Amino acid sequence: MKHQVQTPILLGVSAAILLVFSINASAAVDVEAAKMMARENSCFKCHGISKPKDGPAYTEVAAKYRGKADAEAHLIHHLTSGEKAKFPDGHEEEHKNMQGKASPEAIKNLVDWILSN
Repeated sequence: MKHQVQTPILLGVSAAILLVFSINASAAVDVEAAKMMARENSCFKCHGISKPKDGPAYTEVAAKYRGKADAEAHLIHHLTSGEKAKFPDGHEEEHKNMQGKASPEAIKNLVDWILSN
C-alpha cells in the first residue's frame, strides 16, 4: 500500500521540478548580449550595474520593480517611447529611444537582464 501512495507523489514532485527547470531555461537571459546592447546604446553613460550615475543603478531599478507584474512592459515602454527621464538635480531629458534600433526580442532581453540584477 505504501508504494501505491509514494509513486504518485514522487511522479508529481518530479514533474514539478522538471516544469520549474523548463520555465527557467525558456526565460534565460543572454547576459553578454544584453551588456553589449547596453554598451552600444550608451546606457552605461548614465546607469551603472550596481552604482548609480546620473540615472539609477540597474540593481535599484530591479529592486523598484521586483514583484510587479507590469515591470517588463513598463521598462520596455520606457526604452522605446523616448519619455522623459528625471535627473537628481531636477532637470529632465528625453530617454534614449531604442525603437527601431534593436529587435523587440533584444530589447526584451535587455530589460529582463536589468530586472535580474
